[in-house]
Amino acid sequence: MAKLEINQEKITDLSELMKICPFGAMEEKDGKLEINSACKMCRLCVKKGPEGAVTYVEDQKAEEIDKSLWNGIVVYVDHVDGKIHPVTYELIGKAKELARKISHPVYALFIGSDIKEESRELLHYGVDQVFLYDDPELSRFKIEPYTSVFEDFIQKQHPSAVLVGATTVGRQLAPRVAARMKTGLTADCTILEMNENTDLSQIRPAFGGNIMAHITTPNHRPQMATVRYKVMNAPERMEEEQGEIVECSIEKGKLKTNVEVLDIVLKEKEKFIESADVLVVAGRGVKKEEDLLMLEELADLLGGQVACTRPVAENGWLDAKRQVGLSGRTVRPKLIITCGVSGAIQFVAGMDHSDQIIAINKDEKASIFKVAHYGLVGDLYEVIPQFIEKIKESQGA
Repeated sequence: MAKLEINQEKITDLSELMKICPFGAMEEKDGKLEINSACKMCRLCVKKGPEGAVTYVEDQKAEEIDKSLWNGIVVYVDHVDGKIHPVTYELIGKAKELARKISHPVYALFIGSDIKEESRELLHYGVDQVFLYDDPELSRFKIEPYTSVFEDFIQKQHPSAVLVGATTVGRQLAPRVAARMKTGLTADCTILEMNENTDLSQIRPAFGGNIMAHITTPNHRPQMATVRYKVMNAPERMEEEQGEIVECSIEKGKLKTNVEVLDIVLKEKEKFIESADVLVVAGRGVKKEEDLLMLEELADLLGGQVACTRPVAENGWLDAKRQVGLSGRTVRPKLIITCGVSGAIQFVAGMDHSDQIIAINKDEKASIFKVAHYGLVGDLYEVIPQFIEKIKESQGA
């Protein structure tokens, strides 16, 4: 890669040279000039600065690493008070699939307090080793100590790849760990593939879902990716335990934090659309907010929930937590009924792994019919009442 090289001896006026940069990418440290990550390679400092003070060097060959020193695929165990988030099991399933191709072990990293008994559950899903950091100071998620523990694990075990759930905790933790390890991180991956040379192909939608970005980090380890819940398949739980639990420790000084938790207030349990077996989705074809009552009745009869597309959420008709798609939630219900949904790629990416997809749209050329298992060309205001009537008849019978 190209880079800028600084010759400190040829800098006649440090402050004047720093003023040249329009992006504020130049800074002084201990009387010397340094270029930070804000640099856009505009090369104004090369052209307008003192001759030879800053030079542009093209196509520097990336330093290769010894990939044989990095072994294993680790899954971060996302949990609250020891209750493991289901995305962890999905990632273990994917990790096992990737590891088989390169004959690597699968690890689980479990951080918390009084979680030894809970960690045994992971052995029913085929991990080779569970690395357990069990300490009273890790009882609640705090970004600084958790990052230090994660870094400690990586420095000691050298895993080739790290998979983290794209949860509230995972989205905070993964970027910090990547920054500490000076490696790359691909967020919200939808496809993960392993190459024989241990390079992890991380694939995710980009530019609003119009393209699929194919990302690799061949010259850095570990390779890190976050994955949303309901994207991967969880393995079957085995009756017998397999693998071992490795108890780990870390210096107490590394568990210090600048954040003090004053109190924890539990909020009421919510019904999230990700956990629903049946979803009825309102699209742009729904004309008025009151018309959602019709969809709610259908969802109630089927024991499901009402969800929506982005335009409905932006209108304020439904909470953003009910939005399906790249900018909303990824869902994988047993049955999803889309009502007046056109089928934009951003929406489809968030629901195309559903077991059964039924689409209702009066436009026979709507994109949603390309992914639907059953398509009904018709006005939702005529079709849904008939659905409701038939279901009531069958339930009454």
